[in-house]
Amino acid sequence: MDQTFEKRKKVILDFISDDMYVPMKIKEIAIVLQIPREQRDDLKEVLDVLVEEGKISLSKRGKYSKGQAVRLKGVFQANARGFGFVTPEDGAEDVFIPEENISGAFQGDQVEYIVTAAPSGRRREGKIVRILSHSVVHIVGLYEKSKNFGFVRPDNQRYLKDIYIPAGKEKGAMNGHKVVVELTSYGGENMKPEGTVVEIIGHINDPGTDILSVVMDAGIPTEFSEKVLNQAARVSKEVSEADRAGRKDLRDWLMVTIDGEDAKDLDDAVSLQTIDGNYVLGVHIADVTNYVQENSALDREAFERGTSVYLADRVIPMLPHKLSNGICSLNAGEDRLALSCIMTFDQAGEMIDHEIAETVIHVDKRMSYNGVAKILEGNTEETGTDQEIVSMLLSMKKLSDILRERRGRRGSIDFDFPETKVILDENGKPVDIRPYERNDATKIIEDFMLMANETVAEEYYWRELPFIYRTHEVPDEDKIRKLSTFINNFGYHIHVRNEVRPKEIQKLLDKVDGTPEEALISRLTLRSMKQARYTTENTGHFGLAAKYYTHFTSPIRRYPDLQIHRIIKENLRGRLNEDRISHYEEILSRVAAQCSDRERRAEEAEREVVKMKKAEYMRSHIGEEYDGVISGVTKWGIYVELANTVEGLVHVADMRDDHYEFAEQTYELVGEHSGKTYKLGQTVRVRVADADKLQRTVNFEIVS
Repeated sequence: MDQTFEKRKKVILDFISDDMYVPMKIKEIAIVLQIPREQRDDLKEVLDVLVEEGKISLSKRGKYSKGQAVRLKGVFQANARGFGFVTPEDGAEDVFIPEENISGAFQGDQVEYIVTAAPSGRRREGKIVRILSHSVVHIVGLYEKSKNFGFVRPDNQRYLKDIYIPAGKEKGAMNGHKVVVELTSYGGENMKPEGTVVEIIGHINDPGTDILSVVMDAGIPTEFSEKVLNQAARVSKEVSEADRAGRKDLRDWLMVTIDGEDAKDLDDAVSLQTIDGNYVLGVHIADVTNYVQENSALDREAFERGTSVYLADRVIPMLPHKLSNGICSLNAGEDRLALSCIMTFDQAGEMIDHEIAETVIHVDKRMSYNGVAKILEGNTEETGTDQEIVSMLLSMKKLSDILRERRGRRGSIDFDFPETKVILDENGKPVDIRPYERNDATKIIEDFMLMANETVAEEYYWRELPFIYRTHEVPDEDKIRKLSTFINNFGYHIHVRNEVRPKEIQKLLDKVDGTPEEALISRLTLRSMKQARYTTENTGHFGLAAKYYTHFTSPIRRYPDLQIHRIIKENLRGRLNEDRISHYEEILSRVAAQCSDRERRAEEAEREVVKMKKAEYMRSHIGEEYDGVISGVTKWGIYVELANTVEGLVHVADMRDDHYEFAEQTYELVGEHSGKTYKLGQTVRVRVADADKLQRTVNFEIVS
């Protein structure tokens, strides 16, 4: 058999090495060499081995050529199951790396890899051939002491091995301590990584240690240096006459802030007047750049953080509280400096005029989303709000509806997912988990902020000045085709011509609205999208069906907003000379990349905390039964989502009434003997079987 295989290898290699050979796909090779269809798998095996040996190479398009495989670069992402993926530096789709081809790579490593297989319609496979550099230096985990040494079990499941801690390198850590380890060696295929404990976070059972562990594992700084705090204290002076000079004075305009009940960093206020039958909408944003000067210690710290991080029990702010909850917060009854976008709309919601100006404002009332929602429902007694504000809020609702309807007509996609609200007690234990629904008040603020962001982006695009945009690219054709195939199982379809249009996605979401499969199809549609990011080129926002979009409305908690405020103010003051323009052209690409990276880091930490708290909450509900909807079907089992947004896995091994096979085309698990099926969107009753806070997983078993 081996001899036959070697002969076949030689024949194929000689054929590909011939001077007359042109790169071909497997099907073309089979036709030329007259290899029958039933032997195609044997041919594939031979080609795979030749690629592995580096004697031939495989292109992205699946064509085979002579010579060493092209070495590509990317970042390695490990998976808890032992295999991994490489994210290519050219932005192409991830390449699957089987366990035997990882070659000792560590999570986050910059690696060189070769493509070893490109199966039709499936993800490319590869092999890591060289580790270029390590990006992970610190790891958070649970310390466990052994006789003469210790080891740390990493919290992050992507770190596949425990870390060996030699005697004397544990910094006084004891069993059960959560610690930060600095890696001194990354180990190898048969060697554990090695490290030194550099910080003890706290005992695993101490309140807050769990969330702090996630924060530190993500590398998010939690403290401000004394220099930064001192600077924040120095600049936090009340608004003076000198501050007001040269600004548009809007202190007599009726305006409110509308935020969550527990929000403290209020960076946007809104006003609305009706003049000559037109709506004059004011979106007034805290002028943070007045206090955070470019290249100051405050600015460098804000740039490094990139964004505030909102976790279940804390906010890790981008700027010190002295600023974010103080002089930069648009607190009611106080004079504040702002950057205002004042937009005039006709009755149909067409913008007929706008102005962007440096202003001084005085908010009349601080309001909450729930309070405003009650007023809009007609319940004005309870809130004690005066009639003038009630009247303005009702007009705001009217304008918001008009703007939302116009946005819908052009194809803006509205993913109306309930966010998760985790309620913790004083010890950090989750006591309730429920969906955090949007209401009419949150929609008003959303619509007004979107409008301001679009207006500012369009104005500065046509001014042809260096700027940072919030962009969202058209989805990959392949991903949309896969989505299209999938939704066909439910009787839906998407028209895909040369490229998919937002309107098509919006139509699909309208059709599934209110159906059992709504949450599932919405989620899969969202996963088919690319991730929005910050760029210096304005390429539009696919999801919003907007030609121009930026982030202008949250400078207290997002650095890109702060950055464009500087540019806007310099432009308004006539200071954007050639030197300043070339300065911004030089720095903005780096700023955009940093802000995108920090946003992803914050989102991941926020997601991990929610998953952890969900698992901890369900741990105290083991044995209880719930109704849920099947939100995912895989060969290893079905995922079920409960009404409180908790998702858990029913493992196929625990489905003991039959042997279930995964039907890939229809995304179903089918019982071999009974023919019983489990499919997406189906309602099932489940019992909580297990929940693991450390692994952030919940396991269910089917009841009926």
